[in-house]
Amino acid sequence: MQLKSLLTLAAAAAISALAVPAHAQTAAKELFGRVPLPSVSEPQAHGFYSKGCISGAVAMPVDGPTWQAMRLERNRRWGHPKMIALLQRLSREAVQDGWPGLLVGDISQPRGGPMLSGHASHQVGLDADVWLTPMPDRRLSVSERANMSAVSVLKKDSLHVDPRKWTPAHARLLKRAASYPEVQRIFIHPGIKKAMCDTYGEERANDPWMNKLRPYYGHHYHFHIRLFCPEGSPGCKPQQSTGSGNGCDKSLDWWFTSEPWAPKKPKPGAKPAKPRVVTLADLPAACARVLGEPAPADESLVTFDSGYDPRLARSTAVPVEPPRVAASRLPPIVPVPARRPE
Repeated sequence: MQLKSLLTLAAAAAISALAVPAHAQTAAKELFGRVPLPSVSEPQAHGFYSKGCISGAVAMPVDGPTWQAMRLERNRRWGHPKMIALLQRLSREAVQDGWPGLLVGDISQPRGGPMLSGHASHQVGLDADVWLTPMPDRRLSVSERANMSAVSVLKKDSLHVDPRKWTPAHARLLKRAASYPEVQRIFIHPGIKKAMCDTYGEERANDPWMNKLRPYYGHHYHFHIRLFCPEGSPGCKPQQSTGSGNGCDKSLDWWFTSEPWAPKKPKPGAKPAKPRVVTLADLPAACARVLGEPAPADESLVTFDSGYDPRLARSTAVPVEPPRVAASRLPPIVPVPARRPE
């Protein structure tokens, strides 16, 4: 049985399994991380990229002519329709740049919100990870998508790209992605930013697309696309502007001298501080409502492809009880170290 059919069959059981009243002090990741399907309301992003949720999300199809979704078991291929449309457009147009297709990583959970593991952001359906590994010329199995690793484009033990791995097609892919007006910024490793500056910097001194490429640690296996808050989402909180210039100046040099990703060493004898657990009360008020909104009768009704019709999805929506978790039935909450939001 295909994965989307399994998810659909599990939806009602999974929602009713979380069946004791949700309260404001429940860990938000336990509520959002276990909801299998989105709401079927108007698409809206609520809150900030690292502190919010989404209503009316749609799914990236598992496969397309020029993309394949990865890590299907995570159920994180949901996003605002504008994000899913942009990924599909990028996958098609990047073929002109010599890129055979996208391997799409995490986008968001069905209703966004904090995740059980991993990202600090990706909470409002406007973030997406795209692997820096070209799509192979065959369909990957579910097992391969779960277990294969993206390939770093850096030299071993270096902050700079490996010319044997980094290609002109990589550069053209990033340039195209950053050129879309909907894109607010793209996170890439500082070494990749340096490579882009070496290729395009002098001729693009004031080009807005180059400025959107923002150096950030950890992004040497994939790049992270972030969209502007879309129309129709008044509760979406925008990120600050990327400013002017192309980012190929002293601000880039800082990443190679300060190593801001290196964790600070604790003082001898100091006890590590316990990070505060994010609860539903910490999120925008709309997120409590989002958890209780109706779900689609079938995942196929909210999969964004040529046959997607939001009216059909809403007309067949299934009322659900808000996800609920009894404190006595929750697994112990193990706080994870706070991460700087992407």
